[in-house]
Amino acid sequence: MRGGFNDILLWIVLFASPIALAQNQGRVLVIAGQSGQVPVVEMNNRSYVDLENLARVANGSLSFHGNRIVLNLPGAHANEPALPPAPSPTDSSALSQGFMKAGIEAIAGMREWASPLAYAIQNSYQVTEGWVSNYRAQAIADLKLASAAATTDADRNALQLLNNEFDAVREWSDKLVKAKEQMDTAKYAVSPNALKDDPLSQKIVNCGHFLASMLGSGTFQDDSSCR
Repeated sequence: MRGGFNDILLWIVLFASPIALAQNQGRVLVIAGQSGQVPVVEMNNRSYVDLENLARVANGSLSFHGNRIVLNLPGAHANEPALPPAPSPTDSSALSQGFMKAGIEAIAGMREWASPLAYAIQNSYQVTEGWVSNYRAQAIADLKLASAAATTDADRNALQLLNNEFDAVREWSDKLVKAKEQMDTAKYAVSPNALKDDPLSQKIVNCGHFLASMLGSGTFQDDSSCR
């Protein structure tokens, strides 16, 4: 089974909302012949795994080619299909590869900030500003790397949308921390949909989905959910 797995070249883009990722966790993906395991998130009857963890466990690597994210696996080059050409550098809406990679990592950083916070609030766990600040600091660092990677007008336009998403996550995080301090989070624990149905939560989810799609396409686009 290991040989069959290593003979496949997969193009996979798996993005789930930061809030939804806080739910239905527990299963893991085990790759035959490899040590380690990858957490699996189930949402809407579908299973999702983190690409970086999957590449690490499979002893592979990720690379970026135009609008493709490629999972390179050991021994997967013999029958490797040809990749589509990257967007033309003369296309004013084309995103640079460096920014695409950094932008996707910035989204992941925001997800890793929002997901444990949502899980803690929904399960009535202790939440403090000091605890949240560690996740926020990592998201800020990821966003700075995306800013440094922005070299074209399209990159800079997309960066503004990433900044807007960060501001929305920060506002949402601050609101939940304050509610926790004021002991006003019971409604989130009683109703599983209370957090998901919050307008700011929905804005974050919708913008996150759009950004993931845009970065995966390699072309800058705009959307009102990120404004």
